Amino acid sequence: MSRKDASFEDGRESALNLGALDVEDLKVVSALAQDAVFTGNDMTWQPRKRRFALLLNRMRWEDAGAARHGPERVQSVLNFDQVLAVASQGVSRGDADEVLSLLSVEFEAGSEGAGHVILTLAGDGAIRLSVEALEVTLKDVTRPYAAPSKKMPRHPD
Repeated sequence: MSRKDASFEDGRESALNLGALDVEDLKVVSALAQDAVFTGNDMTWQPRKRRFALLLNRMRWEDAGAARHGPERVQSVLNFDQVLAVASQGVSRGDADEVLSLLSVEFEAGSEGAGHVILTLAGDGAIRLSVEALEVTLKDVTRPYAAPSKKMPRHPD
């Protein structure tokens, strides 16, 4: 009998590909992206396409097998469409050495579906996207890998 290592497919856990068009959907995306890490090089703003995207290394909070194989991360793209402007505080764009940690993604409604998406970062950093409408996707783009810390992030109550 030959022995074969388990594969990603054996876990019956598929890669995420989620969309958010309203505040309730965005809460789910925010929870799944919490504690994702990225650098200034992992941010892309395409004004002509009205798109802002982050390449994240996110915790697999949805992973039901974490007790079996330990905490995992996966690279994901967090994409925002209908973006009119981007502003940031405490963020060095293009800095490959500074690791940023995403705490939450929230929407502040304006008029007629427009508003601001606020990405709150650890250490008092933030990114504010002025959007014509809320249109967000979170898509896993690699296979999961063992979290380098071998621990799940914890937040004090």
